[in-house]
Amino acid sequence: MADIATRVWNHKWKIDPIVRSLIDTDFYKLLMCQSIYRNRPDTTVEFSLINRSKSIRLADLIDEGELREQLDHIRTLRLTRGESTWLRGNTFYGKRQMFRPDFMEWFENLQLPPYHLEKRDGQYELTFEGKWPDVMLWEIPALTVLMELRSRAALGRMKRFELQVLYARAMTRVWEKVERLKRLEGLKIADFGTRRRHSFLWQDWCVQAMMEGLEGAFTGTSNCLIAMRRDIEAIGTNAHELPMVYAALAENDERLAQAPYQVMADWHDEHEGNLRIILPDTFGTEGFLKNAPAWLSKWTGIRIDSGDPAQGAETAIRWWREQGEDPREKLIIFSDGLDVGKIEELHRQFHDRVKVSFGWGTMLTNDFRGLVPGDALAPFSLVCKAVSANGRPTVKLSDNPNKAMGPADEITRYKRVFGVGAQVASEVVV
Repeated sequence: MADIATRVWNHKWKIDPIVRSLIDTDFYKLLMCQSIYRNRPDTTVEFSLINRSKSIRLADLIDEGELREQLDHIRTLRLTRGESTWLRGNTFYGKRQMFRPDFMEWFENLQLPPYHLEKRDGQYELTFEGKWPDVMLWEIPALTVLMELRSRAALGRMKRFELQVLYARAMTRVWEKVERLKRLEGLKIADFGTRRRHSFLWQDWCVQAMMEGLEGAFTGTSNCLIAMRRDIEAIGTNAHELPMVYAALAENDERLAQAPYQVMADWHDEHEGNLRIILPDTFGTEGFLKNAPAWLSKWTGIRIDSGDPAQGAETAIRWWREQGEDPREKLIIFSDGLDVGKIEELHRQFHDRVKVSFGWGTMLTNDFRGLVPGDALAPFSLVCKAVSANGRPTVKLSDNPNKAMGPADEITRYKRVFGVGAQVASEVVV
Protein backbone atom coordinates (compact mmCIF):
# COMPACT_ATOMS: atom_id res chain seq x y z
CA MET A 1 0.00 0.00 0.00
CA ALA A 2 1.45 3.38 -1.02
CA ASP A 3 2.59 5.87 1.65
CA ILE A 4 0.55 8.68 0.15
CA ALA A 5 1.86 11.46 2.40
CA THR A 6 5.48 10.61 1.56
CA ARG A 7 4.69 10.44 -2.15
CA VAL A 8 3.07 13.88 -1.94
CA TRP A 9 6.02 15.29 0.04
CA ASN A 10 8.63 13.89 -2.38
CA HIS A 11 6.44 14.58 -5.35
CA LYS A 12 7.83 14.18 -8.86
CA TRP A 13 5.04 14.15 -11.42
CA LYS A 14 6.88 11.94 -13.91
CA ILE A 15 6.77 9.21 -11.25
CA ASP A 16 3.22 10.05 -10.19
CA PRO A 17 1.47 11.65 -13.17
CA ILE A 18 -2.12 12.56 -12.48
CA VAL A 19 -3.36 10.33 -15.30
CA ARG A 20 -1.18 7.29 -15.87
CA SER A 21 -3.23 5.24 -18.34
CA LEU A 22 -5.96 5.57 -20.96
CA ILE A 23 -8.01 3.17 -18.84
CA ASP A 24 -7.65 5.39 -15.77
CA THR A 25 -11.22 6.33 -16.59
CA ASP A 26 -14.77 5.28 -15.82
CA PHE A 27 -15.98 1.99 -17.30
CA TYR A 28 -19.12 3.57 -18.72
CA LYS A 29 -16.99 5.82 -20.94
CA LEU A 30 -15.54 2.79 -22.70
CA LEU A 31 -18.92 1.09 -23.00
CA MET A 32 -20.45 4.25 -24.46
CA CYS A 33 -17.45 4.81 -26.71
CA GLN A 34 -17.90 1.39 -28.30
CA SER A 35 -21.60 2.11 -28.91
CA ILE A 36 -20.78 5.50 -30.41
CA TYR A 37 -18.00 4.00 -32.54
CA ARG A 38 -20.61 1.67 -34.00
CA ASN A 39 -23.63 3.97 -34.29
CA ARG A 40 -22.41 7.61 -34.59
CA PRO A 41 -18.69 7.55 -35.45
CA ASP A 42 -18.70 10.61 -37.71
CA THR A 43 -20.52 12.99 -35.37
CA THR A 44 -18.40 16.01 -34.45
CA VAL A 45 -18.71 16.92 -30.77
CA GLU A 46 -17.26 19.67 -28.59
CA PHE A 47 -16.68 19.08 -24.89
CA SER A 48 -16.12 21.92 -22.44
CA LEU A 49 -15.04 22.23 -18.83
CA ILE A 50 -17.78 23.79 -16.66
CA ASN A 51 -17.04 24.92 -13.10
CA ARG A 52 -20.38 25.17 -11.31
CA SER A 53 -18.62 26.43 -8.16
CA LYS A 54 -17.70 29.89 -9.41
CA SER A 55 -16.13 30.89 -6.09
CA ILE A 56 -13.32 28.38 -6.78
CA ARG A 57 -11.15 30.42 -9.16
CA LEU A 58 -9.16 27.61 -10.72
CA ALA A 59 -7.00 29.85 -12.91
CA ASP A 60 -5.80 31.67 -9.78
CA LEU A 61 -4.91 28.41 -8.03
CA ILE A 62 -3.43 26.27 -10.81
CA ASP A 63 -0.34 27.15 -12.83
CA GLU A 64 -1.12 27.13 -16.54
CA GLY A 65 2.24 25.61 -17.44
CA GLU A 66 1.73 22.69 -15.08
CA LEU A 67 -1.79 22.16 -16.39
CA ARG A 68 -0.54 22.07 -19.98
CA GLU A 69 2.24 19.68 -19.00
CA GLN A 70 -0.26 17.24 -17.51
CA LEU A 71 -2.63 17.52 -20.50
CA ASP A 72 0.25 17.05 -22.94
CA HIS A 73 1.35 13.96 -21.03
CA ILE A 74 -2.12 12.45 -21.43
CA ARG A 75 -1.80 12.82 -25.21
CA THR A 76 1.31 10.59 -25.09
CA LEU A 77 -0.58 7.70 -23.48
CA ARG A 78 -1.44 4.59 -25.47
CA LEU A 79 -3.19 1.41 -24.46
CA THR A 80 -0.62 -1.08 -23.14
CA ARG A 81 -0.51 -4.74 -24.07
CA GLY A 82 -1.66 -5.76 -20.61
CA GLU A 83 -4.56 -3.31 -20.66
CA SER A 84 -5.63 -4.49 -24.08
CA THR A 85 -5.49 -8.12 -22.96
CA TRP A 86 -7.64 -7.31 -19.92
CA LEU A 87 -10.27 -5.51 -21.99
CA ARG A 88 -10.32 -8.15 -24.72
CA GLY A 89 -10.32 -11.23 -22.51
CA ASN A 90 -11.93 -10.32 -19.19
CA THR A 91 -15.50 -11.12 -18.23
CA PHE A 92 -17.64 -8.06 -17.52
CA TYR A 93 -21.16 -8.45 -16.12
CA GLY A 94 -20.92 -12.15 -16.89
CA LYS A 95 -20.11 -11.58 -20.55
CA ARG A 96 -16.80 -12.39 -22.23
CA GLN A 97 -15.53 -10.22 -25.07
CA MET A 98 -17.65 -7.24 -24.05
CA PHE A 99 -15.45 -5.16 -26.36
CA ARG A 100 -15.52 -6.11 -30.04
CA PRO A 101 -12.30 -6.69 -32.01
CA ASP A 102 -12.93 -3.73 -34.37
CA PHE A 103 -13.39 -1.36 -31.45
CA MET A 104 -10.30 -2.71 -29.68
CA GLU A 105 -8.16 -2.26 -32.80
CA TRP A 106 -9.30 1.36 -32.97
CA PHE A 107 -8.73 1.92 -29.23
CA GLU A 108 -5.24 0.40 -29.34
CA ASN A 109 -4.23 3.06 -31.87
CA LEU A 110 -5.98 6.00 -30.24
CA GLN A 111 -4.21 9.23 -29.36
CA LEU A 112 -6.44 11.77 -27.67
CA PRO A 113 -6.91 14.80 -29.95
CA PRO A 114 -5.56 18.32 -29.22
CA TYR A 115 -7.15 20.59 -26.63
CA HIS A 116 -7.78 24.34 -26.44
CA LEU A 117 -6.95 26.15 -23.20
CA GLU A 118 -7.22 29.78 -22.14
CA LYS A 119 -7.83 31.82 -19.00
CA ARG A 120 -10.90 33.97 -18.55
CA ASP A 121 -12.23 35.72 -15.41
CA GLY A 122 -10.31 33.53 -13.00
CA GLN A 123 -11.36 30.28 -14.68
CA TYR A 124 -9.88 27.99 -17.29
CA GLU A 125 -11.73 27.54 -20.55
CA LEU A 126 -10.74 24.04 -21.62
CA THR A 127 -12.38 22.57 -24.70
CA PHE A 128 -11.96 19.50 -26.89
CA GLU A 129 -13.42 19.13 -30.38
CA GLY A 130 -13.35 16.24 -32.81
CA LYS A 131 -15.06 13.03 -33.83
CA TRP A 132 -17.25 11.86 -30.99
CA PRO A 133 -15.45 8.55 -30.21
CA ASP A 134 -12.05 10.30 -30.15
CA VAL A 135 -12.92 13.37 -28.11
CA MET A 136 -15.28 11.85 -25.54
CA LEU A 137 -12.43 10.08 -23.76
CA TRP A 138 -10.99 13.44 -22.69
CA GLU A 139 -13.80 13.99 -20.16
CA ILE A 140 -12.56 11.98 -17.19
CA PRO A 141 -8.82 12.73 -17.58
CA ALA A 142 -9.55 16.45 -17.87
CA LEU A 143 -11.59 16.44 -14.67
CA THR A 144 -9.07 14.40 -12.68
CA VAL A 145 -6.23 16.70 -13.74
CA LEU A 146 -8.05 19.87 -12.66
CA MET A 147 -9.24 18.31 -9.41
CA GLU A 148 -5.80 17.03 -8.42
CA LEU A 149 -3.94 20.19 -9.40
CA ARG A 150 -6.33 22.15 -7.20
CA SER A 151 -5.54 19.73 -4.36
CA ARG A 152 -1.81 20.08 -4.97
CA ALA A 153 -2.12 23.87 -4.74
CA ALA A 154 -3.26 23.43 -1.12
CA LEU A 155 -0.91 20.56 -0.27
CA GLY A 156 2.14 22.38 -1.62
CA ARG A 157 2.05 24.76 1.34
CA MET A 158 2.10 21.95 3.90
CA LYS A 159 5.11 20.46 5.64
CA ARG A 160 5.97 16.79 5.92
CA PHE A 161 4.37 16.02 9.29
CA GLU A 162 1.34 18.15 8.43
CA LEU A 163 0.80 15.90 5.43
CA GLN A 164 1.17 12.75 7.52
CA VAL A 165 -1.45 13.99 9.98
CA LEU A 166 -3.76 15.20 7.18
CA TYR A 167 -3.85 11.79 5.50
CA ALA A 168 -4.16 9.97 8.83
CA ARG A 169 -7.24 12.06 9.61
CA ALA A 170 -8.69 11.55 6.13
CA MET A 171 -8.11 7.80 6.35
CA THR A 172 -9.80 7.68 9.72
CA ARG A 173 -12.78 9.55 8.27
CA VAL A 174 -13.15 7.07 5.40
CA TRP A 175 -12.78 4.07 7.73
CA GLU A 176 -15.41 5.43 10.13
CA LYS A 177 -17.80 5.71 7.19
CA VAL A 178 -16.99 2.14 6.14
CA GLU A 179 -17.67 0.90 9.67
CA ARG A 180 -21.09 2.58 9.63
CA LEU A 181 -21.93 1.04 6.28
CA LYS A 182 -20.96 -2.44 7.51
CA ARG A 183 -24.05 -2.38 9.72
CA LEU A 184 -26.45 -2.17 6.75
CA GLU A 185 -27.77 -5.64 6.02
CA GLY A 186 -27.86 -6.46 2.32
CA LEU A 187 -25.90 -3.36 1.29
CA LYS A 188 -24.50 -3.23 -2.26
CA ILE A 189 -22.18 -0.32 -3.00
CA ALA A 190 -19.54 0.59 -5.61
CA ASP A 191 -16.89 3.28 -6.00
CA PHE A 192 -18.00 5.94 -8.50
CA GLY A 193 -15.42 8.52 -7.42
CA THR A 194 -12.97 8.81 -10.33
CA ARG A 195 -14.03 12.12 -11.86
CA ARG A 196 -13.71 14.26 -8.72
CA ARG A 197 -11.16 12.29 -6.72
CA HIS A 198 -8.45 13.81 -4.56
CA SER A 199 -5.82 11.81 -6.45
CA PHE A 200 -5.31 8.43 -8.11
CA LEU A 201 -3.39 7.08 -5.10
CA TRP A 202 -6.15 8.24 -2.75
CA GLN A 203 -8.91 6.65 -4.83
CA ASP A 204 -6.93 3.41 -4.90
CA TRP A 205 -6.58 3.56 -1.10
CA CYS A 206 -10.31 4.17 -0.67
CA VAL A 207 -11.10 1.18 -2.88
CA GLN A 208 -8.81 -1.04 -0.81
CA ALA A 209 -10.49 0.20 2.37
CA MET A 210 -13.89 -0.69 0.91
CA MET A 211 -12.65 -4.12 -0.18
CA GLU A 212 -11.38 -4.99 3.30
CA GLY A 213 -14.03 -3.26 5.35
CA LEU A 214 -17.17 -4.18 3.39
CA GLU A 215 -16.09 -7.43 1.73
CA GLY A 216 -19.03 -8.79 -0.31
CA ALA A 217 -21.10 -5.62 0.10
CA PHE A 218 -18.52 -3.81 -2.06
CA THR A 219 -19.38 -4.63 -5.66
CA GLY A 220 -16.52 -2.93 -7.51
CA THR A 221 -15.24 0.33 -8.94
CA SER A 222 -16.03 2.46 -11.97
CA ASN A 223 -12.28 2.99 -12.50
CA CYS A 224 -10.98 0.52 -15.08
CA LEU A 225 -7.31 0.76 -14.11
CA ILE A 226 -8.02 0.14 -10.43
CA ALA A 227 -10.43 -2.69 -11.31
CA MET A 228 -7.72 -4.35 -13.38
CA ARG A 229 -4.96 -3.90 -10.78
CA ARG A 230 -7.10 -4.97 -7.80
CA ASP A 231 -8.87 -7.78 -9.70
CA ILE A 232 -12.37 -6.53 -8.90
CA GLU A 233 -15.44 -5.77 -10.98
CA ALA A 234 -15.51 -2.76 -13.30
CA ILE A 235 -18.88 -1.08 -12.78
CA GLY A 236 -20.85 1.18 -15.15
CA THR A 237 -23.35 1.43 -17.98
CA ASN A 238 -24.18 4.77 -19.67
CA ALA A 239 -24.47 8.49 -18.94
CA HIS A 240 -26.30 11.68 -19.92
CA GLU A 241 -23.87 12.28 -22.76
CA LEU A 242 -25.71 9.88 -25.08
CA PRO A 243 -29.20 11.45 -24.97
CA MET A 244 -27.73 14.97 -24.94
CA VAL A 245 -25.92 14.41 -28.22
CA TYR A 246 -28.67 12.33 -29.84
CA ALA A 247 -31.15 15.08 -28.99
CA ALA A 248 -28.91 17.81 -30.40
CA LEU A 249 -28.82 15.92 -33.71
CA ALA A 250 -32.63 15.71 -33.92
CA GLU A 251 -33.95 17.68 -36.88
CA ASN A 252 -37.36 18.59 -35.45
CA ASP A 253 -39.43 18.43 -32.26
CA GLU A 254 -40.89 15.04 -33.09
CA ARG A 255 -37.47 13.46 -33.47
CA LEU A 256 -36.25 15.34 -30.42
CA ALA A 257 -38.98 13.73 -28.32
CA GLN A 258 -37.89 10.28 -29.52
CA ALA A 259 -34.14 10.82 -29.12
CA PRO A 260 -33.83 9.44 -25.55
CA TYR A 261 -35.60 6.24 -26.58
CA GLN A 262 -33.43 5.87 -29.68
CA VAL A 263 -30.46 5.90 -27.31
CA MET A 264 -32.00 3.03 -25.37
CA ALA A 265 -32.75 1.08 -28.55
CA ASP A 266 -29.19 1.44 -29.82
CA TRP A 267 -27.87 0.47 -26.37
CA HIS A 268 -30.06 -2.62 -26.31
CA ASP A 269 -28.79 -3.70 -29.73
CA GLU A 270 -25.18 -2.96 -28.78
CA HIS A 271 -25.21 -5.11 -25.67
CA GLU A 272 -27.69 -7.81 -26.75
CA GLY A 273 -29.92 -7.24 -23.75
CA ASN A 274 -27.18 -6.80 -21.12
CA LEU A 275 -26.44 -3.66 -19.06
CA ARG A 276 -30.08 -2.64 -19.13
CA ILE A 277 -30.05 0.27 -16.69
CA ILE A 278 -32.19 3.32 -17.55
CA LEU A 279 -30.86 6.82 -16.82
CA PRO A 280 -34.13 8.78 -17.16
CA ASP A 281 -33.38 12.28 -15.86
CA THR A 282 -31.54 13.94 -18.76
CA PHE A 283 -34.72 15.73 -19.84
CA GLY A 284 -36.82 15.03 -16.74
CA THR A 285 -37.68 11.66 -15.22
CA GLU A 286 -41.47 12.12 -15.07
CA GLY A 287 -41.81 12.86 -18.78
CA PHE A 288 -39.32 10.17 -19.78
CA LEU A 289 -41.22 7.43 -17.96
CA LYS A 290 -44.65 8.72 -18.98
CA ASN A 291 -43.81 8.42 -22.67
CA ALA A 292 -41.44 5.45 -22.52
CA PRO A 293 -42.15 2.48 -24.80
CA ALA A 294 -43.46 -0.58 -22.95
CA TRP A 295 -40.34 -2.64 -23.65
CA LEU A 296 -38.26 -0.37 -21.42
CA SER A 297 -40.19 -1.52 -18.35
CA LYS A 298 -38.61 -4.95 -18.87
CA TRP A 299 -35.12 -3.54 -18.29
CA THR A 300 -33.19 -4.42 -15.15
CA GLY A 301 -33.38 -1.10 -13.34
CA ILE A 302 -32.97 2.65 -13.10
CA ARG A 303 -30.15 4.94 -11.97
CA ILE A 304 -31.20 8.06 -10.04
CA ASP A 305 -28.71 10.89 -10.53
CA SER A 306 -30.51 14.17 -9.76
CA GLY A 307 -33.41 15.63 -7.84
CA ASP A 308 -34.76 14.20 -4.61
CA PRO A 309 -33.52 10.57 -4.64
CA ALA A 310 -36.40 9.22 -2.56
CA GLN A 311 -38.94 10.92 -4.80
CA GLY A 312 -37.14 9.53 -7.84
CA ALA A 313 -37.29 6.03 -6.41
CA GLU A 314 -41.00 6.36 -5.66
CA THR A 315 -41.58 7.53 -9.24
CA ALA A 316 -39.75 4.50 -10.59
CA ILE A 317 -41.64 2.09 -8.33
CA ARG A 318 -44.97 3.60 -9.34
CA TRP A 319 -44.06 3.35 -13.04
CA TRP A 320 -43.06 -0.30 -12.77
CA ARG A 321 -46.32 -1.12 -11.05
CA GLU A 322 -48.30 0.70 -13.75
CA GLN A 323 -46.45 -1.39 -16.34
CA GLY A 324 -47.33 -4.63 -14.57
CA GLU A 325 -43.81 -5.20 -13.29
CA ASP A 326 -42.84 -6.30 -9.77
CA PRO A 327 -40.61 -3.56 -8.26
CA ARG A 328 -39.03 -6.12 -5.92
CA GLU A 329 -37.38 -7.67 -8.99
CA LYS A 330 -36.02 -4.32 -10.18
CA LEU A 331 -32.79 -2.48 -9.32
CA ILE A 332 -32.48 1.17 -8.28
CA ILE A 333 -28.98 2.65 -8.31
CA PHE A 334 -28.56 5.86 -6.33
CA SER A 335 -25.58 7.91 -7.49
CA ASP A 336 -26.09 11.64 -6.86
CA GLY A 337 -24.10 13.46 -4.17
CA LEU A 338 -24.13 10.54 -1.73
CA ASP A 339 -22.51 10.42 1.66
CA VAL A 340 -22.85 7.85 4.39
CA GLY A 341 -25.88 9.44 6.09
CA LYS A 342 -27.90 9.60 2.88
CA ILE A 343 -26.87 6.04 1.97
CA GLU A 344 -28.12 4.80 5.34
CA GLU A 345 -31.39 6.68 4.94
CA LEU A 346 -32.11 5.47 1.41
CA HIS A 347 -31.11 1.90 2.21
CA ARG A 348 -33.51 1.75 5.16
CA GLN A 349 -36.29 3.30 3.09
CA PHE A 350 -36.06 1.10 -0.02
CA HIS A 351 -34.01 -2.07 0.52
CA ASP A 352 -37.10 -4.23 1.19
CA ARG A 353 -39.13 -2.70 -1.66
CA VAL A 354 -36.65 -2.93 -4.55
CA LYS A 355 -33.12 -4.14 -5.15
CA VAL A 356 -30.93 -1.23 -4.08
CA SER A 357 -27.36 -0.32 -5.00
CA PHE A 358 -25.25 2.78 -4.50
CA GLY A 359 -22.60 4.46 -6.63
CA TRP A 360 -20.55 6.42 -4.06
CA GLY A 361 -18.55 9.24 -5.59
CA THR A 362 -16.94 12.43 -4.36
CA MET A 363 -17.67 11.98 -0.65
CA LEU A 364 -15.77 8.69 -0.79
CA THR A 365 -12.73 9.75 -2.82
CA ASN A 366 -12.44 13.45 -1.97
CA ASP A 367 -13.83 14.19 1.49
CA PHE A 368 -11.19 16.43 3.07
CA ARG A 369 -13.71 18.91 4.44
CA GLY A 370 -12.40 20.90 7.38
CA LEU A 371 -8.99 19.22 7.38
CA VAL A 372 -6.90 22.15 6.12
CA PRO A 373 -6.99 25.91 6.89
CA GLY A 374 -9.60 27.81 4.91
CA ASP A 375 -11.18 24.50 3.88
CA ALA A 376 -8.99 24.66 0.77
CA LEU A 377 -9.63 20.98 -0.01
CA ALA A 378 -13.42 21.08 0.23
CA PRO A 379 -15.09 19.32 -2.72
CA PHE A 380 -16.67 21.42 -5.45
CA SER A 381 -18.73 20.85 -8.58
CA LEU A 382 -16.67 20.55 -11.76
CA VAL A 383 -17.98 18.84 -14.91
CA CYS A 384 -16.85 18.34 -18.49
CA LYS A 385 -19.84 18.07 -20.81
CA ALA A 386 -20.63 17.75 -24.49
CA VAL A 387 -21.79 21.27 -25.38
CA SER A 388 -22.42 20.85 -29.12
CA ALA A 389 -22.88 18.14 -31.74
CA ASN A 390 -22.40 18.86 -35.46
CA GLY A 391 -22.56 22.55 -34.54
CA ARG A 392 -25.86 22.32 -32.65
CA PRO A 393 -25.99 23.11 -28.91
CA THR A 394 -26.69 20.34 -26.42
CA VAL A 395 -29.12 20.66 -23.52
CA LYS A 396 -29.48 18.93 -20.18
CA LEU A 397 -32.54 19.62 -18.05
CA SER A 398 -32.04 17.19 -15.15
CA ASP A 399 -34.45 16.76 -12.24
CA ASN A 400 -32.63 19.59 -10.48
CA PRO A 401 -32.84 22.89 -12.41
CA ASN A 402 -29.51 23.95 -10.89
CA LYS A 403 -27.90 21.23 -13.01
CA ALA A 404 -29.52 22.40 -16.26
CA MET A 405 -27.22 23.48 -19.08
CA GLY A 406 -27.60 24.85 -22.59
CA PRO A 407 -28.78 28.06 -24.28
CA ALA A 408 -31.85 29.60 -22.61
CA ASP A 409 -34.03 29.39 -25.72
CA GLU A 410 -33.15 25.72 -26.24
CA ILE A 411 -33.84 24.94 -22.58
CA THR A 412 -37.29 26.49 -23.01
CA ARG A 413 -37.88 24.42 -26.15
CA TYR A 414 -36.75 21.17 -24.52
CA LYS A 415 -39.00 21.81 -21.50
CA ARG A 416 -41.94 22.22 -23.88
CA VAL A 417 -41.12 19.11 -25.93
CA PHE A 418 -40.51 16.91 -22.89
CA GLY A 419 -43.34 18.33 -20.82
CA VAL A 420 -41.19 19.51 -17.92
CA GLY A 421 -43.21 21.55 -15.44
CA ALA A 422 -42.20 23.19 -12.19
CA GLN A 423 -39.06 21.75 -10.60
CA VAL A 424 -37.61 22.02 -7.11
CA ALA A 425 -34.06 23.38 -7.10
CA SER A 426 -31.49 21.98 -4.69
CA GLU A 427 -27.92 22.97 -3.99
CA VAL A 428 -25.28 21.34 -6.16
CA VAL A 429 -22.26 20.59 -3.99
CA VAL A 430 -20.54 17.94 -6.12
